[in-house]
Amino acid sequence: MAIDALELKLRPPELGLNPYPAKMITLASGEVMVVREAKREEVGVLLGTVFPLIGVPADYYDIVAARMYEELLGWYRYRTANEFVLVGAINGVIAGIVNSRSVDHKLGMSLHTLTIKRGLRVGAQLFAAKMENHIEYQGADEVHIVAESPNGWKRWMIEYELEDRSHLYPGVRHELGGVPTFTLTRKLWDAVKASKCTGTRPVPPEILATSKKLSMPTEYTQIPGFKR
Repeated sequence: MAIDALELKLRPPELGLNPYPAKMITLASGEVMVVREAKREEVGVLLGTVFPLIGVPADYYDIVAARMYEELLGWYRYRTANEFVLVGAINGVIAGIVNSRSVDHKLGMSLHTLTIKRGLRVGAQLFAAKMENHIEYQGADEVHIVAESPNGWKRWMIEYELEDRSHLYPGVRHELGGVPTFTLTRKLWDAVKASKCTGTRPVPPEILATSKKLSMPTEYTQIPGFKR
């Protein structure tokens, strides 16, 4: 598609992110989840997965889903700089989505983590993959993180023992607002990655092929308060 001069002016400058190599994780259920980078042309199935959760207040799914929906559109329309999206899929069905962006080559800005298939630490695995991408593959020295739910606070701030940087940034908030900015440093990542970041590479071609075509979940029954 031809891009006119005005559209080029509207698009933010891009750093040129490194690709994230796919991996597979065997979940506690015995199911294999492929974690890979999503492509812009897959935005339709991603938006379709997120949209039904916008009206679910339990565990703050509503705000996370609404914000992620907007962020995915921003990524698709080239209105957010240096955003990446990772998806976890089981036999091609989306089990969770995470997104984030690089502020520059040394600083990452974590956006959101959305879990569809609960009870198997899918969200925790995808969050770790997001941090892995920032630090191991994009070369960041630190990632800024905020939580919008009690579960997020427990999973990220407490389990990772993130650094509270609010005293260093008085009056300055993470792009998402919310609680004061917490930070995952490379040192903290090196201390937790062996226990938090699992998975196997390379993914055998026949398993990777299961995630080639993503599909929306047919049910959200594990999410409290979800109603069609």
